[in-house]
Amino acid sequence: MKDRQDGMTRRRCLAVATGAGALALGLGARGALAQQAISDFKLPDSQLARAATQFIRDTESDFLFQHSTRVYIWGALAGKRKGLTFDPELLYTAAMFHDVGLTSGFRESRLRYEVDGANAARDFLRSQGISEIDTEKVWLAIAVHTTPGISAHLHPVAALTAEGVMMDLVGAGYDEFTDAQRETVAKAYPRPPQFAEDMLQTLYDGIKHRPETTQGTGLADVMADKDPHFHRRDFASLMRNSRVAHGP
Repeated sequence: MKDRQDGMTRRRCLAVATGAGALALGLGARGALAQQAISDFKLPDSQLARAATQFIRDTESDFLFQHSTRVYIWGALAGKRKGLTFDPELLYTAAMFHDVGLTSGFRESRLRYEVDGANAARDFLRSQGISEIDTEKVWLAIAVHTTPGISAHLHPVAALTAEGVMMDLVGAGYDEFTDAQRETVAKAYPRPPQFAEDMLQTLYDGIKHRPETTQGTGLADVMADKDPHFHRRDFASLMRNSRVAHGP
């Protein structure tokens, strides 16, 4: 237990430590500025982080892996900017696993894809001997990351996971990152030219067999965009036409 606590302390220190040189490579004369811009974080390189990376590499496409890496970076940068204390290993694991539910292993699942990813992360963390408290933080971060208005009010791992996702998908909070930060991340982990269309297709492929699970999230927009026969649930109509609306 002491080793785990000491490890958590060291990881929290990493969240505010220098070491972003790898992301500044290839920027030439602007490298110094870029490294200074993101010198407050680095990708975790612990045994847990390496195991998470290997799991995702074995499970997801390179497209999703690169997206998940950017999610961690945006989340970590936002956490530092806001002065939040967070465990980089847990944030990294949440970022890595947040889209696992979209992969081929879950094509018959009727759960929300977010829950599939959260469950996979929980199984992985338990296999690594991580405490139930920390495991449930990651589970919750992944499970609610597409639900509007919730993650920002939870623990930093959840808040920063959702923030990283939304920055990478739709540019939410774009102006809160510096030009140098955005350029450095783009250089190290570039978005493909057709990222938006490829991501929309990836999302659709992972949820089209369970459209009912998308209601109330932005994923319903993906279904409506891709499937002309998709109908959004109308909560007002459900109330007015429910069996209890007209008596016992």
